[in-house]
Amino acid sequence: MRTSITLSVLVLVWLAIGVAAAVQRGYFSTSEASCSSLGSTVVTIFVGPLNYMGVNPTVVCPPIPEPSE
Repeated sequence: MRTSITLSVLVLVWLAIGVAAAVQRGYFSTSEASCSSLGSTVVTIFVGPLNYMGVNPTVVCPPIPEPSE
């Protein structure tokens, strides 16, 4: 029981630090929504504490194929 509470608190603190990192990078201040910006925001939230150790998470989306004529 005590381990699950400790683990839950650690996960919440980890995600709070990730949200703080995303806010510092300005990901919530722009209104443009794209695959890359959304992906970078989500990745930053989940690996947020690693940002403070020098990791720079980015997501590159594959190009969308054009329809045939």
